[in-house]
Amino acid sequence: MKTLVAYYSWSGNTRKVAEKIHKQISESDLIEIRVPAETFSEDMYQTNDIFKEQVKNKQFPKIVLPATDFQNYDLILIGSPVWSGMPASPIKTCLDKLRQNDYQGKIASFFTDVGQEGNYAATFKSWSKDLKLIGIGKNDSKVNEWLSK
Repeated sequence: MKTLVAYYSWSGNTRKVAEKIHKQISESDLIEIRVPAETFSEDMYQTNDIFKEQVKNKQFPKIVLPATDFQNYDLILIGSPVWSGMPASPIKTCLDKLRQNDYQGKIASFFTDVGQEGNYAATFKSWSKDLKLIGIGKNDSKVNEWLSK
């Protein structure tokens, strides 16, 4: 199974987990989901306010990805920090991009948090819409389960 580990990391915590997962999976590639520099603040409270406005107004940020043919992957693991109990807004843009590219493989999500996962799972499921979501887990807790599916 060819696997892509794609992640957005604001502070570096999700990056560390994504790198660990990538090392655990022999047939995997790793990409970072980035946003233009002016998208968020260096202050986490201001970033959270920006995020809340994006969600409220349904105006999600542009993302920057390396050239990637998503159809080359059977499974895409999508990593995100938890912001106000939800996936970070660049994840919504990434999921929309997968749909626009008619991705037919499976997806799963892993997340990092500071103890407040809130509505992460429900929001990720909602944002995934018709993509083939097989699971959501904290850190790398469910990777082996997803790979066996």
